[in-house]
Amino acid sequence: MRFFLFLFFSLFSFYVFAQGSNNKKAQNFFEKANPFIQKQDYASAEQALKSAVEADPLFQNAYILLAGVYKAQKKYQDARTAYEKAILINKALAPEAIYSLAETEFATQDYLKAKQHFSDFLIQDSSSDQARRAKKYLLDCDFAAIAISKPVKYSPTNLGEGVNTTDAEYFPAITADGETLVFTRQVNGNEDFWSAQLKNNVWGPATPLSSKINTARFNEGAQTISPDGKYLFFTGCNRPDGLGRCDIYVSHREGKDWGEPYNIGEPVNSEFWESQPAISPDGRTLYFISNRPGGSGGYDIWKSTITDDAKWGPAINLGPDINTAFDENTPFLHADGKTLYFSSNGWPGFGNKDIYYSRQGNDGKWQKPINIGYPINSFEDESGLVVSADGNSGLFSSNLKGGYGMQDIYSFGIPESAKPSKVSYVKGIVKDKDTKRTIESNVQVIDLKTNKTVFDDYTDPETGQFLAVMPVGSNYLFNVNAEGYLFYSENFELKAGDINKPYQIEVYIEKIKQGGNVTLRNIFFDTNKFNLLPASIRELDLLIDFLHQNENIQIEIQGHTDNVGDNKLNEKLSFNRANAVYEYLVKNSIDAKRLTFKGFGASKPIADNKTEIGRKNNRRTSFVITKV
Repeated sequence: MRFFLFLFFSLFSFYVFAQGSNNKKAQNFFEKANPFIQKQDYASAEQALKSAVEADPLFQNAYILLAGVYKAQKKYQDARTAYEKAILINKALAPEAIYSLAETEFATQDYLKAKQHFSDFLIQDSSSDQARRAKKYLLDCDFAAIAISKPVKYSPTNLGEGVNTTDAEYFPAITADGETLVFTRQVNGNEDFWSAQLKNNVWGPATPLSSKINTARFNEGAQTISPDGKYLFFTGCNRPDGLGRCDIYVSHREGKDWGEPYNIGEPVNSEFWESQPAISPDGRTLYFISNRPGGSGGYDIWKSTITDDAKWGPAINLGPDINTAFDENTPFLHADGKTLYFSSNGWPGFGNKDIYYSRQGNDGKWQKPINIGYPINSFEDESGLVVSADGNSGLFSSNLKGGYGMQDIYSFGIPESAKPSKVSYVKGIVKDKDTKRTIESNVQVIDLKTNKTVFDDYTDPETGQFLAVMPVGSNYLFNVNAEGYLFYSENFELKAGDINKPYQIEVYIEKIKQGGNVTLRNIFFDTNKFNLLPASIRELDLLIDFLHQNENIQIEIQGHTDNVGDNKLNEKLSFNRANAVYEYLVKNSIDAKRLTFKGFGASKPIADNKTEIGRKNNRRTSFVITKV
């Protein structure tokens, strides 16, 4: 912002120097103002220009430059008066002043006058970049007048001294469990990452993130963290391994520390400017900002998705549903995977960058962005919003009054209309059933409604921990597997409208051995029927993979029911269900000699049949290893 003010005043003062006053005293004061402006000494520039217009009350350019000085100090009413005086002297020679007057009227919420003067300006100039902005301002006038009359609830809370200091803190990022915060802190001009933990609802004390990421030579900033807190994507500029001025880097957490970051390369990074990454909850799609050719405006939101060969795919512009001819920045995709928050100065708003949100429809298209509302958005620049997994809180940085110093990080309640879809998550640890030691294992979560994998990653190699996000309103397959072990199967049904608390679990898996037993909790049949339902296929395919990876084992497929109904009918039903699984495996390249099947009816319950939950658990398909 300071550079643009400097550039504006330098060019403008040169322009008006050639159209100075015939009054030498006025001209002398006018010329003294420019060096003050270049040094951003606005008080001295203001005094010099006041003296210039006192010496020559018809010195139009002095009034225009004085108004610009007022505007730079946000003295909008004084700027407005100065512009009005300049225009009265000669309206025909002051189109720029008319435009700037309209901006100050907009900033002082006089929308009728602002619309009038933006329209007056467009009569004289209808094709320049400034004219394009004036046309957008006309839409802003209509929007702002309505938005201010319908304010949203807004009560920002400082995160406190555990996070904020006299230095500048900004760009917050938070894990899905809401317990880990990563942010940027600037100290003596150097940007580094810091981290804080939430304990007893208090943040901090913050500590430097990692010496493997933070450097004294380069700035690190504009980061995003994966919901499970294991991957940090961030922006690095002017680095030896960079492809352009700024590139996107990634680091993987390894136990208590982070690994060496690396440039994720093409096609995400290019010779142009890439920054402000945002990772999807499944870790497969990266959203980012770039000014590369092929976009809609200066800075656009792009995305890249990991391909089947584990490489980043081509960079795709989000298009006119999100991007405008102006600038978009700071994208954040919520853990629901369908709500995108970002900043823009191209959609109707309050003139500068505002925060918007857009929801992805069932057709995959982004819906028209919606301004999050006033006073969250104001006449200043608003950007860098992230939203907690529960959708209730937003985090952002600002230099609000009463802070600890420069920019601080704040939280506030997200308006109901702007909240994302509900999500839950499963957080846990994987251990060896016999030794109770943690195991590095693969965890998969599959949406059985859409057949999409929403999480596929390994537990922490040191702690065995994992965290996987699951949007509410679907049915999820949960699978844990490790080499040499039986896999673990679970099912999470998150009904729409339910308020689901996160699942905290300890998973115990046992080594492959004769007698080992696994309950397949994602094999489904209609009541009293034995035809496999489509939602069963992913679990069966995982079983097939397991049998291919362990070709020396043989299994018995077992069917079970609850105790409701006739025992003989239950035994027959369980037999037919076990047979259905057997036939599927044989049809999909598993040697029949490795398989047997049996129905046990209600004879082997694992829960109390007196409750519906108990009966549901007893209605199951399982397998037992019969030979290794």
